[in-house]
Amino acid sequence: MIIKKISSFVASIIILFTSLTIFTFNSNAQVNNSKNFSNDEGVLSIMYHRFNEFKYPSTNISMDVFISHIRLIKESNVSFYHPKNFIEEFNNSKKNKKILLTIDDGFRSFYDNAWPYLKENQIPFILFVSTEPAGNSGYMTWEQIKEIDKYEFTMIGHHSHSHDYLIDKSQDQFLNDMKTADQIFQNKLGYIPKIFSYPFGEYSKFMKDYISQKFEIAFGQHSGIIDLNKDKFELPRFPINEKYGELSRFKSIVKYFPLEYESLKPEEKKLSNNNNPPNFKVKFFDTQKNLNNINCYSNEGDKWEKSNITIINNELTIKFREPFLPRRGRVNCSLNDNGKWRWFGTQFIIR
Repeated sequence: MIIKKISSFVASIIILFTSLTIFTFNSNAQVNNSKNFSNDEGVLSIMYHRFNEFKYPSTNISMDVFISHIRLIKESNVSFYHPKNFIEEFNNSKKNKKILLTIDDGFRSFYDNAWPYLKENQIPFILFVSTEPAGNSGYMTWEQIKEIDKYEFTMIGHHSHSHDYLIDKSQDQFLNDMKTADQIFQNKLGYIPKIFSYPFGEYSKFMKDYISQKFEIAFGQHSGIIDLNKDKFELPRFPINEKYGELSRFKSIVKYFPLEYESLKPEEKKLSNNNNPPNFKVKFFDTQKNLNNINCYSNEGDKWEKSNITIINNELTIKFREPFLPRRGRVNCSLNDNGKWRWFGTQFIIR
């Protein structure tokens, strides 16, 4: 067993800002992006929650299916990415395709069922933990979390304190939730994790700008393949559960490549009556070929249908049929690029 040292940092003191100060946050996301077409093969990040908890089909996967996923990845000669290396190498100009395995919420069923298999095979992963439910019924204890944290191939991630719908809270409530989690992580683990996962994949521009000041990377729950041009603080992941974990679909996901773009607007993913439907535009790089093959689907009006797109000067615009309905609006686009299927998605939160 390879043991890693648990880094120790001085506890961070987060100040609750006034409303005027709040809007002075500046996101690091755009600064850290390459903004040059890389033809990167991409990093596929996949997300699991529960294991063999069949009364929760929307967040559960059976261990038999999970093991089939792992075997398929290995048979495809795609490597698992160690989270530390993923962070350090994010800005590398060219990467071979790799898999980044993530587990959200720290359910006890992960510890009982998936952890022994991952430990035996030393498969690297990130375990995102919310501090409030830790130790409660159905969740891992802090001793179990610390046990996992000792291994070299694992990493603990920050998943807020309450795991509530933080986007619905006031800005002060969001900041206080983060401060509380930081204090507990410092007390329990001796450090504050440097990677973050938004609860439910939901975030506003304010939340993302704050996270970009405190963390190295952050993940949502919108589908897509990571390349070095993706915003480091809204990285995509494919959520896997009983419905979307079927093996034939999983085989397709493993074969996807990133659909790189220079910019995606709007940056604000929290919609209200004033900006719903949003003014949606994606600017692609001039070197991206076969854009005439792109197709997008969106769920405005709570109906998944082919989107009404136009492409002028490598900029894609969607004219939405009607506003998105609460709670989530989604857009997924795919491109057949000479036999390579490229994909990106984005998610909006509707109040």
